Amino acid sequence: MSSVLLLEPDTILGQTYQNGLEFAGHEVEWCKDAQVAIQAMDKTKPDIIITELQLAMHNGIEFLYELRSYTDWQNIPVVVLSHVPVLERGITVALWQHLRIAAYHYKPLTKLSDLLRSVERVLAPVDL
Repeated sequence: MSSVLLLEPDTILGQTYQNGLEFAGHEVEWCKDAQVAIQAMDKTKPDIIITELQLAMHNGIEFLYELRSYTDWQNIPVVVLSHVPVLERGITVALWQHLRIAAYHYKPLTKLSDLLRSVERVLAPVDL
């Protein structure tokens, strides 16, 4: 069982994603804002983070910069699931790599099954 930190401000979407991830066998800590997510990190020690970029107070990019500033959290894979198209907000390939974004999903075009496939792919052990 994998531990997932879900950062989703929308209650309906958050509940939907949490239910789907839990049904797929993951343990989910759902947070609605970035500050709560940062505080929850020590407790949950997630294997993967799923985040929206449109957040109150912090935006998702600020959250990811803060996340990556902690040594213990630098290698936790991140899946972005956002209403923000990938080419907006200055999200370049270099930024994507710097923040170690493993997958990016644009919500209007993403089904729950797409998200679950990305999570499984990102968490799959690497064959050498």
